[in-house]
Amino acid sequence: MVRFGMIGTNWITESFISAASKVEDFQLTAVYSRTSEKAEEFARKYHAAHTYTDLDEFAKSEEFDAVYLASPNSLHASQAIKLMQNGKHVLCEKPIASNVKEVEEMVRVAKEHNVVLMEAVKTTLLPNFLAIRDHLHKIGKVRRYFASYCQYSSRYDKYKAGTVLNAFKPEFSNGSLMDIGIYCVYPAVALFGAPNDVKASSYMLDSGVDGEGSLLLTYDDMDAVIMYSKITNSYIPSEIQGENGSIIIDKIHTPEHVKIHYKDGTVEDITREQDSESMYYEAKEFMELVNENKLQSLINSHDNTCQTAAILEKARKQIGLVYPADK
Repeated sequence: MVRFGMIGTNWITESFISAASKVEDFQLTAVYSRTSEKAEEFARKYHAAHTYTDLDEFAKSEEFDAVYLASPNSLHASQAIKLMQNGKHVLCEKPIASNVKEVEEMVRVAKEHNVVLMEAVKTTLLPNFLAIRDHLHKIGKVRRYFASYCQYSSRYDKYKAGTVLNAFKPEFSNGSLMDIGIYCVYPAVALFGAPNDVKASSYMLDSGVDGEGSLLLTYDDMDAVIMYSKITNSYIPSEIQGENGSIIIDKIHTPEHVKIHYKDGTVEDITREQDSESMYYEAKEFMELVNENKLQSLINSHDNTCQTAAILEKARKQIGLVYPADK
């Protein structure tokens, strides 16, 4: 049994609890929020016995073993470090931190205290991402990875009307690249490793974060072309192009249908069945690591997390996106 504490009382936490509840070892025992009203309301809804409004008290609690951390991006590093220093395993929502320096410190503390630290990127643990990885050899020499994730934010209309919500505030280390673009970058790193070079462009909003943008990652013998946006929608699939064929991916962030189109005209459906609650697989992976005393995931590894953070940071420097956390 893995007893969980929750930081964050929002829709993403609710989605995680719903998915994680399908894993046999999951038990929710504690909730942290800055206000007692929110903590108690959330705890009642999900039958958690303990609530906390003091982070130090929460971190020292004996009532849970691991934390799902879904606070604003800018708080991830400090909260995770405090929890790990108190022996807690941490599953941290993506992006795991604001910058490379924070990520490296989180990894160092995780190793020092022998606890699991995993970035909650659901994509790379889904059966259909594993299908892509397992069939990649069939398309021959890979020459291009193309990923598009453009989703008009439900908060953008309010932004245009003059109300800037957290999703568009630099003080929370937010914006399109960190919230949406990472879903395109992390799979590229998981499949192909760190690129030799990063080129970035974007449209910056007046609030100080990026609304949309694109990346070109250069490798020795291929490139990765990435488009992301929080101010437009896109309906095109993503694709990995090889010399013998191309893998077509319906949605890079949550692949559900995956096919190989070979150059001779034949098509192979490599889709695998997966649970409708996509966060189930990250919860299962994390709990298996805790139960088996393994300190990091082979897929959502510390290396993949650090390399992804480095790409995001290089891109941000090029587009002039600076967070208070960087200073």
